[in-house]
Amino acid sequence: MKSLSAEVIRRALDDATTARLGELEIFTEIESTNSYLMQQAGPAPGQLHVVATDNQTAGRGRHGRTWQSPPGSGLCLSMAYAFASQPAHLSALTLAVGLGVIETLQAINVHGVQLKWPNDLIVEDGKLGGILTEAQTQAGSAVTVVTGIGLNIDLGGELDLGAESGGVRHAVDMKTLSVALPARNRIAASIINGLCRTFVDFEASGFMKYKPRWHDHDWLLGREVTIDTPHQKISGVANGVADDGALLIDTRSDGTHRVTSGTVLMAGNRRASR
Repeated sequence: MKSLSAEVIRRALDDATTARLGELEIFTEIESTNSYLMQQAGPAPGQLHVVATDNQTAGRGRHGRTWQSPPGSGLCLSMAYAFASQPAHLSALTLAVGLGVIETLQAINVHGVQLKWPNDLIVEDGKLGGILTEAQTQAGSAVTVVTGIGLNIDLGGELDLGAESGGVRHAVDMKTLSVALPARNRIAASIINGLCRTFVDFEASGFMKYKPRWHDHDWLLGREVTIDTPHQKISGVANGVADDGALLIDTRSDGTHRVTSGTVLMAGNRRASR
């Protein structure tokens, strides 16, 4: 695949994104796009700072896990956006971003993508990508959010995700899923446009604008799951998300549990609808 080009990406951005874009940096190689942006001064409220790379050498997922992606096989991109003040239910932003990414992928002929709460992009039980969102406060009430997107574009073979993948054991790529996939620079521009829209909409309306769409893309819905939370392990049947993005687990013994932070250890087959 061709290397990423800031000039080509800029030309493909829409006017609304261009008006908010402060910096766009492209690296041939970097340890982590998210780590880099977290070390920079945040953009002005309502503005964007975007970093993308051809190769991450120390990509990160949630809870310090590594993000596996062979060099040049995908898209590793992070965006910093400054909210003028902290939105309600900021932890649900990752879920909103996931839905925004699905909408973007549909527009470039990649269909059938679902979300495994809170941050994995899944197609036919294979992992297409992941999302990592981090936040840091600025002077006054402003909050900078850094969201990283990792997408498999062309792996050139199957990648085993190992035992700690919550029921998703292999990776899939966009080349396999689409017969007319755009060039990588165009994909990057589409993702940047979509992320910009999501941040702006989330700042204005919060997660409530996105919650009705979650049901249609909820990979965990109706599955027997085990969730490792900071306080306990919870087993039951996943039953969607609450208004603040918390995962809802129906247990046999003590009703419905809300999970605001945790890792999916196991996810079984979806129960048949009654």
